[in-house]
Amino acid sequence: MKKKFTLLALVLIGCFSMAVAQKNDRHERIKALKVAFITEKLNLTSQEAQQFWPIYNAYEEATFKLKNVEMRKIRREVGQTGLDNMTDAKAEQLLSRIEEIESKVFAQRKKLSTDLRKVIPAKKILQLKKVEDDFNREILKKVREKRKKRMGGH
Repeated sequence: MKKKFTLLALVLIGCFSMAVAQKNDRHERIKALKVAFITEKLNLTSQEAQQFWPIYNAYEEATFKLKNVEMRKIRREVGQTGLDNMTDAKAEQLLSRIEEIESKVFAQRKKLSTDLRKVIPAKKILQLKKVEDDFNREILKKVREKRKKRMGGH
């Protein structure tokens, strides 16, 4: 049963990856690769995967908004004002906003852990952080290799 699920998942991901590649949407391709990577490394059963992914996707969406959208606003403010021209009061305000965002990200991670406890064993939840880090390292490695090839191997 597990082999059938793995084969089915790989076929679906392959089809999904091909469709996404046609749209040339790098973000979606990376997301599809991440789904396959996490599913394989956590050794999720079909039932676990069915319950895991909606929870994990909600977490990813919430943290993406916080890390990318909200933090981008702060970076833009810093860039517009410039650190040299920024008042201490403005810097304090921005630091407070950053701390608030980081607290919200942490709260989302705790919620993820709490919600996942209902659908997968604690050992897999512990393993998830390592698997996410491993995936990010792999993607970074591939980006660097691709950049190096484009620059003529230098």
